[in-house]
Formats: sequence, structure tokens, C-alpha cells
Amino acid sequence: MKTGTVMRAAVARRFGGPEVVQVEEVPRPVPNADEVLIRVEASTVSVADHRTRSRDLPDGMWFYIPLALGVLRPRKRVLGMDVAGVVEAVGDEVTGFAPGDEVIAMLGAAFGGHAEYACVPQSNAIARKPRNLTMEEAVTLVFGGYTTLAYLNHVDFAPGAEVLVNGASGAVGTAAVQLAKLRGARVTAVCSGGNAEFVRSLGADQVIDYTVEDFTRSGETYDVIVECVGNAPFSRVEGSIKPGGALLLVITSFAGMLRASRDRKRSGKLVTFAGAPVTGDDLASLVRLAESGEYRPVIDRTFDLDEIVEAHRYVDTGRKKGNVVLRIA
Repeated sequence: MKTGTVMRAAVARRFGGPEVVQVEEVPRPVPNADEVLIRVEASTVSVADHRTRSRDLPDGMWFYIPLALGVLRPRKRVLGMDVAGVVEAVGDEVTGFAPGDEVIAMLGAAFGGHAEYACVPQSNAIARKPRNLTMEEAVTLVFGGYTTLAYLNHVDFAPGAEVLVNGASGAVGTAAVQLAKLRGARVTAVCSGGNAEFVRSLGADQVIDYTVEDFTRSGETYDVIVECVGNAPFSRVEGSIKPGGALLLVITSFAGMLRASRDRKRSGKLVTFAGAPVTGDDLASLVRLAESGEYRPVIDRTFDLDEIVEAHRYVDTGRKKGNVVLRIA
């Protein structure tokens, strides 16, 4: 990527706690031929940012640190996997977007959203912003919605299918509850009792308070379990999945990854930790749902860029509901 003038960005030059992230001036990116340059107005601080900054990875993933995160210092110094903003410039090969377009986009593992400008290839998941939402509201569609689609696109369940979302109050969980419901499922949400009414307001038909009840011991079975916490491996939930059903491991350990293929072959149930491809058209479908009022943006708290340390501290508590938004502009 070429660089032009400077911009402000939240930069992590070492691994550690929230205080390692500081706002600095860094080179502003210039779009390559196939890229869109976005003047960022909002991003989110997600669990992915927490894990990448702190190296707090699922069990057994130690080998991933030097490969993807960096050895002595972070490989990706500007975090942020999603953006909402205005197209500032486009490369010569870009045909679908023009300067002035209001857009949302998934940057994914490239990161870079916690900055005043970000480049994204036009082949990535990028779509025009919902007309009825603010930038802060619009960006909440991206991380949770993109991740949920990546897993729900693995399954084709009939209307009335039973879907359980474990960890229903986070960014991915709130998206999973809504999108499963919109696909005609009957949704059971697993969360703390304090979030019960909140997830019911998103469409959950039933709520299980994990502090009181273990859903795997209820005798109920489900067509699909969406695992967003990391405490429900196949060995624990196999009896809770109907024949031919699916376990979608949004979060799992390295051992869970290794066992997924074997568990699938042995049981005849889909067990997967890998998301399916998500396109700009998929993101545009979320935009349409938001514009029609069928999909609700969920914001817990909003922080300004200069409050990036406080934003990371809040995400580190593990108690956020939906999305923590970072206001850039």
C-alpha cells in the first residue's frame, strides 16, 4: 500500500493491556487500483481487537501468535475490523463506488479501522450505508452481522427450526438471534439473567440463564447451535443437537478445530469452525433489513477515538451488550 499525508490512528506498538493503545499520527493510505479509500467516521472495538492486542487466544492457539499476531510486537498495529464512513477516493479499477458514497465495510484480518482513513479492496464485503441509520448505528451491522452470516450460510434450516445461540448478548450473539429469527427459526438465547429482556427484545423466543441452568442438561434438542462463547464444544453439546443438525463454532479451542472433521464424520452432524465466504451482496442484504426496520443496530457504549484506552478497558470486562462503537470523526 502506498502512503500519502498523515492521519490520526489508535496504534498498539506492543502487546499488553488497554494502555498500550495510543493515538498517534501515522501515514495516511493511498488506494491501490482495486481499492476504495474511506474517510472513517465510526468503527467498533470487538473481541477480535481484544484478542489481537492482548494475545488472549483460545486454548491451544499459542502457535498462532508469531504466525499472525507478531513475535515481539503486533503485526497489525492499527486495530479495527470494520468501518462506516464516506468514500474519499477510489483506484482506477474500482467501478461500484465513487467519492462521496456513504459506505460500511469489513476489513477483516487486515484491520486498520481505528483510524481516520482506511483502504479496502472493492472485492471485500463493502456496501452502501443504510439511509436511515447514523454512521455509529450503521457500523454495528458489520462485525456481528458479517460473522453471523459466515456461519449461518453453512446451514439451510426450514421455518420453525430450533436454533440455540450460546452467548446471545454480544456483538455476534445479538446478530445471530436476529438473523436466525428472520430466517424463520425459533430461537433460544443463552445469556445471563440480567440480559434476558434485552435478548427477548431482539426476537428470542426463550432465554436460558446460564448462571442458573445448563442448557445441555435440559433434554431439549436443537437443529442448530451457534457457539459464541467457547465453552460448548461438541463433546458437551452433542446430545443437544438433533440428528443431521449443526454446531457452528464461532469460538473454539485448537483441540475443537482438530476434532471437528472427526466429530462430523462420526456423528453425521455438521461441526464447523470455519466461516463461509461473505460478499458485498451479503452485506447489502443486511443493509436492506436495517432500512426496513427488521434488523436492529445494537450499541452498548460509544467512545471517541481519544478514549480508545477506555473503550478497550470496557471490552476487556467481557460484559458488553452488542457493540462498543468508536467514533472517529
